[in-house]
Amino acid sequence: SVVIQECYVQNTAREYAKLYAAEAEPLEGFGEVPEIIPIFLIHRPANNIPYATVEEELVGEFVKYSVKDGKEVNFLRRDSEAGQKCCTFQHWVYEKTHGNLLVTDLQGVGMKLTDVGIATLAKGYKGFKGNCSFSFIEQFRALHQCNEYCEMLGLKSLRTTHQKQRKAAPTKSKNLPNSSMVKKMVPKKAREPRDFISSEH
Repeated sequence: SVVIQECYVQNTAREYAKLYAAEAEPLEGFGEVPEIIPIFLIHRPANNIPYATVEEELVGEFVKYSVKDGKEVNFLRRDSEAGQKCCTFQHWVYEKTHGNLLVTDLQGVGMKLTDVGIATLAKGYKGFKGNCSFSFIEQFRALHQCNEYCEMLGLKSLRTTHQKQRKAAPTKSKNLPNSSMVKKMVPKKAREPRDFISSEH
């Protein structure tokens, strides 16, 4: 049933949000992390609609931070801290699942989110199939703009991987920090050979 699927999706997204929080919270300056509230399925055998969901009531201004189909960009999310952290959460999940899964429809009050969706590629991801079209993943990749929270988590920009035709520019800028890094590391290597230096190249 749709209700069961809804619970399954939201609670799966909640697990990703917990992992995201565990990585983000310890970072200096990151601050509060969005949380997806749990949703519970109850069975009411005597009722016409035997299944229902129960969740905490969110009180306050309800905001849609990410738009399901990606065509409309919600500017509220760009300006608010919660909105930016939601975008970063989407980017983090996208990277963690190698572009196979995306949490969509991020909405709620402040940092508490509910009624979220998940998009997966057609074949699903690790046995899980989302409830949103995989075209949302494409749209996210095309529209996402990294913010300071993406940088704090060290997430790779989706621009360079997405726009392969513009190869010349990104590779040039990519090589600069590496070559200067190599120069800095060489004297260190001579003094005390450390495994991690060689494995970094």
